[in-house]
Amino acid sequence: MKKIYVVRHCQAEGQAADAPLTREGVRQSHALAEFLSDKGIDHMVSSTYRRAYDTISPLADRMGIQIKRDERLMERVLSGKNVPAWREMLRRTYDDMDLCYEGGESSNRAMNRAVRVVEEILQSPSQNAVIVSHGNLISLLLKYYDNRIGFREWEALSNPDVYQLSFQQSDVPDIHRIWSP
Repeated sequence: MKKIYVVRHCQAEGQAADAPLTREGVRQSHALAEFLSDKGIDHMVSSTYRRAYDTISPLADRMGIQIKRDERLMERVLSGKNVPAWREMLRRTYDDMDLCYEGGESSNRAMNRAVRVVEEILQSPSQNAVIVSHGNLISLLLKYYDNRIGFREWEALSNPDVYQLSFQQSDVPDIHRIWSP
């Protein structure tokens, strides 16, 4: 059985690609390293955003594993404009997975890039991998495997958060939230 631990980054100081973790986020990253240290992690892939990479760095240092940065795990851009009603716009993209706002990316397109990362891990010799990304992209990845996941589940994500995907002999994993905020 292969396991992939899907991790949402710890608390950060903003949404910019170079936004660092907050002081609380740094504390969370060490608690996360402790939490995942007994899972037999043998592979780590992170969004290129600093907050995602810094979230898993304490575990990587502890286990002596190099973190692979992958642009496909970057946060999904909803729109090229800063819109006050962004939450409602986001909600609509869970109902219409092909809806794409100007300058943004559809749910299907974002989902598919994240799924490709998972598929590559499943084809690798890795048995227990960690993927670190961002809330919207994680919720879309989970939705790919369980169509019941949507806007409400995105809203319920915490910083950090951890879902375990257990792949046995099918391409459909058992999904369990294993982090308790």
